[in-house]
Order: sequence, then C-alpha cells, then structure tokens
Amino acid sequence: MNFDVIVVGSGPGGYVAAIRASQLGLKVGIIEKESLGGICLNWGCIPTKALIKSAQVLEYFNHAADYGITAGAAIADFAAVVKRSRGVADKMSKGVQFLMKKNKIEVIMGYGKLKAKGQVEVTGADGKATVYEAKHIILATGGRARQLPSMPIDNKKIIGYRDAMVLPTQPKSMIVCGSGAIGVEFAYVYNAMGTKVTIVEFAPRIVPVEDEDVSKELEKSYKKKGIDIMTSAEVTKVDTSGAGVKATVKTATGEVVLEADVLLSAVGVVANIENLGLEALGVTVEKGKVITDNYYQTNVSGIYAIGDMTPGQALAHVASKEAIICVEAIAKAEGKYHHMPEALDYGNVPGCTYCSPEIASCGMTEKQAREAGYDIKVGKFPFSASGKASAAGATEGFVKVIYDAKYGEWLGTHMIGANVTEIIAQTVTARKLETTYMEVLNSIHPHPTMSEAVMEATAAAYGEVIHL
Repeated sequence: MNFDVIVVGSGPGGYVAAIRASQLGLKVGIIEKESLGGICLNWGCIPTKALIKSAQVLEYFNHAADYGITAGAAIADFAAVVKRSRGVADKMSKGVQFLMKKNKIEVIMGYGKLKAKGQVEVTGADGKATVYEAKHIILATGGRARQLPSMPIDNKKIIGYRDAMVLPTQPKSMIVCGSGAIGVEFAYVYNAMGTKVTIVEFAPRIVPVEDEDVSKELEKSYKKKGIDIMTSAEVTKVDTSGAGVKATVKTATGEVVLEADVLLSAVGVVANIENLGLEALGVTVEKGKVITDNYYQTNVSGIYAIGDMTPGQALAHVASKEAIICVEAIAKAEGKYHHMPEALDYGNVPGCTYCSPEIASCGMTEKQAREAGYDIKVGKFPFSASGKASAAGATEGFVKVIYDAKYGEWLGTHMIGANVTEIIAQTVTARKLETTYMEVLNSIHPHPTMSEAVMEATAAAYGEVIHL
C-alpha cells in the first residue's frame, strides 16, 4: 500500500502530524503498536492529571472547614481513583480514533520499522510482516522511563510511572527517586492520599531545571505537607528481598537506608530509537537522539523525526508543534502548501508541572539571564498579596519575571501557585511578539484574577508595584 506520508507512532507528535498532513491533501498512514494517542494520552499527561484532580478534591474535602463548610471525613477509594483515571485516558484515546476516521487516515496496528528508504515494515500481533511504501516517513516513537542499574524496575516493588498509575493497592509508604515533573507530581498525589512519601534527588535542589526560587518554594510547600526531601542524594542500591524495599542512599554526610513499600524510579526518559532500522539506513544519532534539520528531516532524505526522540524538550506540546512544522515543510515541497513554516524557537517553550502548587515557566531563569551577560530587572509578586488567591484560599507561591534592563525585553517568567499553568501562555505569546515591560504594564489585567500577578510582578521589577 502506497502513501504520501507514513507516521510511525501516534502520540501527540505522530497523530498531529497525520492530521495536518491529511488536511493538506496528502494520503496518510499511521502506525501504532499499542494504543492511539501514545504515552501522553494513555500513560502520561492526561491520566496523571486525572489522578492529580482526585487528590485535589480529597484535599478540598479535608480542608472544607477553612471555607466555612462542614463535611464528614473524606476517604480516598484508591481503586476508584485509578479507575477514573483510566476511564479519562480511554475516552481521550477513542477521541484520537475518531479524528483518524474523520481525516481519512489509515491506521495500521503493529510495530513499525524502516526496511529501506521509502519503506516501512509493520509486524502485527500475529507476527505477520507487511511492507508499506511512502515518499515521506515521519518517526514519532517517543520515549520511555529511564532505568538505572542501581534500581532496576521490576514493576512490583521498584516501579516506573506506568506502574504508579495502576497499582492494585495504595502503598503506605513510597520512595520517589527523582524530582522532575513526574517525580513531584506522583509525590503530591500519593502524599495527598495518605502515603508517606520521601523524595530523593541527585541534584542540590528539587525540580532542578526550574528557577532556584521556585525550587525553594516547592520544597517549603512539600515539607509542610509532610513529604520528606533529600537532595544531593543518590540511591546506590535497592534490596527487594523483604516485604518492601530497602534503599541505600548516599549523601554528603554518609549512607542511610530508607525503607518503604515501593520505590518509584522517576529519573527521566530515554528515546525509543532501538530496532527502528536507523543504523541500516545510516540515520545520524547522537547521545541517544535522532539529529534533524530545522524542519525535522534527518540526514537521509525522506526520513523525518519529531518529538521525544529528537534533542528538543521532551514535552507533548513541543512534539505537536514539531509535527506541524515538519508536515508543512513536506507539503510545501509537494506543492500543497504556500510557504515554508517558521522554525520553532526552543527558547520560548513553556514548561508546566502539575503538582500542587503548580509550576509554570518560560524563557530564562534569573541565573541563566545573568550568565548570558544581561543586566536584568527582576520582579516578584507573591500570591499572598493577591485578592483572588486569598479568596480562593490559594496563597502559596508567586510570579517572578525577568526583564533586560537595557531594552525592556521579557527574558523569562517563573511561577508557582494555583492554576499557574493556565497563565504562562501570556508570557509565551508576549515574548513571541517581542513585547517589552511597558506593553505589559499598559495592558489592563482583570481584577480579581491570579493572572494580574504577572502585571504586578512586572511593576515590581520597575519600582511601580501598587499592591506590595
């Protein structure tokens, strides 16, 4: 069967690529070995947010008295929470199935592998292999949990993020190794439901990619919730011979042994680039990532790669945008699109972590801006001074903005607090439009809202803040 475009993988990179290609008049096939929607819809972004929402509802019930509401003691039905999460994921996956039919995209279930230039071999569940041909092949195979030799995942006592979403029973205690987005999100969920959680982080601070002030604020919040945190610490071995786990942790002051029911390994992701036929075709791979040009074509013409398997940020929204750019460039070459798409600015990508309080950021941290040689103005507005935050009982956190002192360029924003993941898009759009601090100050922000803290932080940077 011949196609104009074949996409290998149906995550937020793959299925978006397929839909955009179909919209532009290309004949499209998409290959998926498991479930449409990939990790994001089935085992990542979406089901984890469902778990987080259940944890937040439980917290609301347990703090109902703070809002003048009398309610009985709330108890988490762990199995029901997991079931709801899986239901949300299944609904979203079915939504992708609908989109494939709507856009007349051929769905091919099986494991896809490059056979030759312009050919993909797909092995189905029955072991039968079929070869499909396409002028353009887009690889979007995503990533998987990284495993460390010191804590090999056995899916029972040493678990990965997929296991953490569907544990048969709620553990009484959990060690979370790694404090990136996955680690701190699961730490929040399980702690809120009553599990004793300890975070072990190799770096000197948790959420180490974030601005240092954000790391300090989250650590303060988590410790207040009863989560134990160990930084500059490394799990060197895990003993699973007993009823639970015994993790040996190396710290600056010596070794300690932590005991828990389970250990969650959340030490990052690695790209799925094995057994794809890359070597046979001579596709360039560096440091475990497929190398491409600005339009995601590899060094082999007609072979493209997007998403977590490439060097950009491993985020769903990055994969989706890469997909659109890749396909529009293909369509332009095929005479089906009117211009070359604009290359993606990886310096203006928002990052969101859905723990509680939430974290959102875009652009340079304060440290990065100083190291880049900028003379900067920094403004910070705490949600404790926000009327909307006080009314909502969500006064944790702040908005921090960084501007170039010389030209007023918006260099970065870093937020921690309730619903800040819904606010960060303002920074992304404004930076795309090359906005200065003056436009932000002169744009009326509605009151009372959480988002007006961005304007207040900007005013603080320039000595004009009203409400501090």
